[in-house]
Amino acid sequence: MGIWDALTGRSKPVRANLDALFSLPSAAITLQTAAAFTATGIGSVCYRAAEGAAFAQAQQDVVTLLDNDDDPDVERSTDSFGFTWLLARQSPDDLSALVTDLHTVNTSLEAQGFGPSLLCSLVGFTDPSGRRLGLVYLYKQGTFYPFAPQGPQRRDNLLELQVRDLLKDDLPIEPQLSRWMPLWGAPGL
Repeated sequence: MGIWDALTGRSKPVRANLDALFSLPSAAITLQTAAAFTATGIGSVCYRAAEGAAFAQAQQDVVTLLDNDDDPDVERSTDSFGFTWLLARQSPDDLSALVTDLHTVNTSLEAQGFGPSLLCSLVGFTDPSGRRLGLVYLYKQGTFYPFAPQGPQRRDNLLELQVRDLLKDDLPIEPQLSRWMPLWGAPGL
């Protein structure tokens, strides 16, 4: 960043720390012991698909890498906004494997030069009463936030704030609430 950027108010973007995803298993223990939320074994990565053969090949390589057995562990879908989601499944008891899959998707696309297309990663949780919770990793910010859908176009803000306070020592939490975007209908929730 140069002097001109500083004078005009431009700042250097935060570099994503994808290794922060590996903090999720310890955060899951905190969630389970303090709030009875357990991992569902489902997570997803959201990105804006690029045109062209290079991106299609990179995307296919990631799917092939993760779908290395008989059971399909990865599903690709496109939401109503045109964003692509790769949904990964693992055993709910093996959150580390799910996090490794999500990390693989992110780092593979980043290594191929498609890092600017990455938007977020999400890991799903549920409690005994059926409440759903997603821990969302914002790729461009390098931070997490909780998202708790409570029905169509409604979210449980109180639960989100409680989870934020529970996990502030386990995960880098996004401080600006305006970045806590709702992910209605996101695969994995």
